[in-house]
Amino acid sequence: MTPFAANEADIAELADIFRLLGDATRLRVVLTCLAGPTAVGDIAGKLDLSSSLVSHHLRLLRAARLVRAERQGKQVFYAAADQHISGVLADMLDHLAEPHPDAD
Repeated sequence: MTPFAANEADIAELADIFRLLGDATRLRVVLTCLAGPTAVGDIAGKLDLSSSLVSHHLRLLRAARLVRAERQGKQVFYAAADQHISGVLADMLDHLAEPHPDAD
């Protein structure tokens, strides 16, 4: 495995992204967007949240380039920004599913 080279600015930005994803509601919003373009109202309905709360979280996630928005008529649909986002989250979910020995 190749060691990662990262400068201080990259490390700070990555820490901010993990802080954003550390909020369970925002993480649920991103995971919902992995399935493909989804309207705010549909995300809110799936997660049993208000549309305004979902919109707030989506603004933060979009600013961090974790999701992208696409307008279709009067609706805006959100999806994961790219395959890197879905890959990282899929890898972490796979990690959680791995059996692990109990720590003593």
